[in-house]
Amino acid sequence: MESISRMVGKLLNREEPRIEDTEVEELKPMERLDEMEPNKRVKEKHEETLKSRMAVSPVIATVILVAVTITVAVAVAYWMSGIAGQYTQFEKIEIQSGYATKTYSGTPLAHDGWTVLITLKNSGTSTATLINVFLNDQIIGVSGAVGLTGVTAVGTLGGVAAGSIGASGDTGITINSGETVEVTITKVLLAFSSSGTTVNVKLHSAAGMDYIRLLQWP
Repeated sequence: MESISRMVGKLLNREEPRIEDTEVEELKPMERLDEMEPNKRVKEKHEETLKSRMAVSPVIATVILVAVTITVAVAVAYWMSGIAGQYTQFEKIEIQSGYATKTYSGTPLAHDGWTVLITLKNSGTSTATLINVFLNDQIIGVSGAVGLTGVTAVGTLGGVAAGSIGASGDTGITINSGETVEVTITKVLLAFSSSGTTVNVKLHSAAGMDYIRLLQWP
């Protein structure tokens, strides 16, 4: 009985928790929220300032970007086409036919030389200009060899002159891409060679190309 009385006495003498302590503990989180309020207001004000600033519309930015891209693409394409054009243009002369005929002069008429007729076609993509003619590797014209001095080569396109070679001041025979030109070499004298001789006719272009045709004097 005595022990039970002691236990009851201890329970009666036990101190209850104070309400003030509980309230303080509950208010501590609220105090932290109050401390955060100023920072939150500063952040919101900063966001409002950023929104109020002038900026480029996304639609306008997209249009500008597309326009710049197209401009650069066109410039690159134009530049590439120019380079491609330089490397794809070429000179190519085809000798479609060539033959020699006798020439006559005097009374009575006597054989005094030859005339050469050659048909050329420019099947390349660039204009070709013939600047020299060689017979058996000897140049015709004012500085020609024996029998070739005074010999000239005249080009005609549909009956219209297309240039000449051999005389002083001649600038050559021009053949544009796709054109066919008749070249007449007159007149090669007997002193150069004789009938039955095979002659190497070489046409030299300004681009450094040589076009050769073998003929036999009739």
